[in-house]
Amino acid sequence: MIKHLTRTGNSIALVLDKQLLEAADLDPEKPVEVSTDGHVIVIAPARSKRDMDRFEKARERMHAKYAGAFERLAK
Repeated sequence: MIKHLTRTGNSIALVLDKQLLEAADLDPEKPVEVSTDGHVIVIAPARSKRDMDRFEKARERMHAKYAGAFERLAK
């Protein structure tokens, strides 16, 4: 799908169709995270504090369980 950017004051906007929003599970009433790798822009539903806390706890468990393996792989 080819889209065009639109000027909005001093900013640039991208209008997303309803079908695209639904396919990406994006809700216009909820915040989104926007990131880039320098070539691609990624728009995703914002992660909740609960999701971030769960991820951090899982990361800590993995680090505690496999820290030695990670250190050996880094060498």
